[in-house]
Amino acid sequence: MTTESVRTRSMDDTRKRLLDVALEVLGQNPDAGMGDIASAAGVVRRTVYGYFPTRADLVRTLSQRAVDEFAAVLDEANASHDAAEAVWVDFISRLWPLAHRYRVLLALRRGEYGEEIHALLGPVDEALATLVQKGQDSGAFGHHLPAKILSQVAYAAVFSIADNNIAGESLSASAATVTSLLILGVPEARATELVATQH
Repeated sequence: MTTESVRTRSMDDTRKRLLDVALEVLGQNPDAGMGDIASAAGVVRRTVYGYFPTRADLVRTLSQRAVDEFAAVLDEANASHDAAEAVWVDFISRLWPLAHRYRVLLALRRGEYGEEIHALLGPVDEALATLVQKGQDSGAFGHHLPAKILSQVAYAAVFSIADNNIAGESLSASAATVTSLLILGVPEARATELVATQH
C-alpha cells in the first residue's frame, strides 16, 4: 500500500468518524455548533472545517448519507416482495435502526436547512408515495389522504417513535411498524398479523 493510499484511507476514516460524532452530537442537540462536534470528536475545530468548510456542508453530507441508506433499504424491500403492505413492513423493519441514527434530520428538516434536506430526500419521498399509491390501488391502504401526504405522515411517525424511544420509552420496531400501518389505514388486526408474519 502506497503512502498516498494510506493517507487517503486515514482521511476517509477521519471524515467518517466526524460524521458519526456529528450525528450523535446533533441528535442530542440539533443546534450544536462545529466546536461542539470537534470537542466530542477530540479534535480541534480546524480539523472539522478541513473536511466540512461550513455547518451547511456537514448537514448536507449527513443528509446525503441518510438518503443513500434509506434508498438502499427501500430497494431491498421492493425487490423481495410484491404486495405493497409486505414491502412497507419490510421497509420499516430495515429502516428502524436508521431511524434511530438519523432522527435528527426531522429537527434539521424543520430548520434553516429544511429546503435542502427536503430536496435531497425527494427521491425517497417519491418512491414511498408510489408504494403507498400501489397499496391504495390494491385496497390494502386507505384513501383518507393523497398517497404523497399519507406516505410522509406514516414515515415521519416512525422517526418520531424512534426519537421517543431514545428518551427512555421501551418501544420496538414492531410498535413503529404497526403504528405506521394504522396510519396507512390498515386495520389493527391485519397490521399485527403482517408484523408477526414478518418477524
